[in-house]
Parts: sequence; C-alpha cells; structure tokens
Amino acid sequence: MAKESIKARERKRIAMVARYAEKRKALKAAGDLEGLDKLPRNSSPVRLHNRDKIDGRPRGYMRKFGISRVRFREMALAGKIPGVTKSSW
Repeated sequence: MAKESIKARERKRIAMVARYAEKRKALKAAGDLEGLDKLPRNSSPVRLHNRDKIDGRPRGYMRKFGISRVRFREMALAGKIPGVTKSSW
C-alpha cells in the first residue's frame, strides 16, 4: 500500500500532463526546445508511473486490468474479475 502523499503526487502529475499536452505538442512541432525547457518538469508524460488503481502499488502493474499482480490474484481468486479463473492441469 503506497502512502497517500505518493498517490496524490501521481494524480497531480496526471493532471499537469493533461493541462500542458496541447502546448507541449505545439512547441515540439515548432522545434522550440527553449520553450519546452520552460515548461514544468512534471508536465512531461515520461515522468508518469503506472500504479495500481486500488492501493497505488508501483511494481507488478498489469496494464490490461490497471491493477498490480498481487491485487489481481486476490480479486481473481475471489471471483471479482469476470472471465478469469484459476488454471489447473
């Protein structure tokens, strides 16, 4: 479970990336590197990190489901993810 401050920081970055997306796109198209330099660092999409939507775990993220491998296993065994069952052979 990630700290609330870390999850809040990531949400703030997501909002900032969305806010500056158009401006960043225009500056890149114009080739204005100095203008890009003046934008806030957190407005760059590269600084985003995939995190578990439920508890904020940064590692073992499963992109298809938006949750970590640990949370995925718990939910799959509990039958909370449709179409996912434990395999056995």
